[in-house]
Amino acid sequence: MRSVKILLAVSVALFCVFYAVQNIVNLHAGHGFVAYVASMADHAAYPAHFGPPVTIPALTWLMFAIIIALELSAGLFAASGAWNMFKARSASADEFNAAKQYALLGCGIAILVWFGIFGAFAGAYFQTWQTEAGGNALREAALFSIQHGVVLLVLANKDD
Repeated sequence: MRSVKILLAVSVALFCVFYAVQNIVNLHAGHGFVAYVASMADHAAYPAHFGPPVTIPALTWLMFAIIIALELSAGLFAASGAWNMFKARSASADEFNAAKQYALLGCGIAILVWFGIFGAFAGAYFQTWQTEAGGNALREAALFSIQHGVVLLVLANKDD
């Protein structure tokens, strides 16, 4: 089971780093999507909002930079955890369990990105579900947060 946990941590690391790098490679397109969501444009189902849209480019760039930084952080923490787990794969249960901490942190940050940022902010505050592109992103973010949550639970399970 230790090998499976290591590979799950590696998968989280790759997933998060790949998303961060894709966002960097597609910087202007990604920013355009964030700016579109933050503008609350094209909302027909719930046209009124309790808070204002964000249309200042510096703020939408900051929002996008935070997303990329958190995706990258999640990936790097998960990778570090996977490496620590790999080094402790033959160690005692206590040492292996302790080696999971960065992988768990990476999973937690990933959940914060896809559930917290995409679910709470994009979905609930910016009401992204009202647009086709936003609805698709929100569905995928829900799936991603569940996947990372399951990995977090598997990793958190104590090894004997």
